[in-house]
Amino acid sequence: MGKDVNLSSREWCDLVFEGKNKDFGAYDLRMNSTKRHNKAVLYTIIGAIIAVIAAMSIAKLNEYLTERALAQQNDQEEVIFGVDETEEPEEEQQERIEQPKEEVLPEEVLNTVKVTELRIVDDEKVSKDDEIKTQDELKETETAFGQKDNDKGTEDRNVTRTLRDEVVVEKKEPVKEEKEVVFTSVEQMPQFPGGETALMKYLQSHMQYPQMAAENNIQGNVVIQFVVKKDGAVGEVKVARSVNKDLDREAVRVVKSLPKFTPGRQNGQPVAVWYTLPVRFKLQGTN
Repeated sequence: MGKDVNLSSREWCDLVFEGKNKDFGAYDLRMNSTKRHNKAVLYTIIGAIIAVIAAMSIAKLNEYLTERALAQQNDQEEVIFGVDETEEPEEEQQERIEQPKEEVLPEEVLNTVKVTELRIVDDEKVSKDDEIKTQDELKETETAFGQKDNDKGTEDRNVTRTLRDEVVVEKKEPVKEEKEVVFTSVEQMPQFPGGETALMKYLQSHMQYPQMAAENNIQGNVVIQFVVKKDGAVGEVKVARSVNKDLDREAVRVVKSLPKFTPGRQNGQPVAVWYTLPVRFKLQGTN
């Protein structure tokens, strides 16, 4: 029976609202619900179609703008690289064609010198050209036996080009030494051989109390900062906290004399590290 009943029909609504107030509003809502549902579905379909058309239009527009931008870029590149050769002014072409070439001086060979050889041959083999000339003939030709004969050429050394091996010396620029990076804190700090106790003993045994400071009863802790290099040697030394010039100078001297440390390490590699060391100056018999 349920299959044959149309819930949206007027007969069903009258049956449901039989004996009830139909003017209250629920009856009209029930009767018009089918129309509202149909309108909602129709509007949804129309909205979806409009959204699809708009998306396709935007895609087509973007594709058109992209193609146009690429075409303009190609045109600009052709103009820049001289692809369009027909636009070159005729005057520039004529000036380029009529531009005279630089005159190249003819390569002339410097006069060379040859010396007449003296050979002993049979009389029958002596040609007329090889016959010995008389003194008069020699004067007329301005040549003499054993003198120098000049080949054809020029004496102008300015236009003479000589072949020679050119040694090109390459200027080597001085190699700039990269400044070593100095860390302030690393995974493994530098260690003095024997530890801190051995370091304090070394300072006490090598330190000499300045006479002027002792006479003036000057005491205190001079704080020294120095670099322990990658190889453990002491590098740059500076006074971080001063007490007196004489005490500072003695503290720097002793620190510079320190033997090599075990270098500090960062990521397993030896590195340069700043090391801070207080050097205590105290006179005997004082608190």
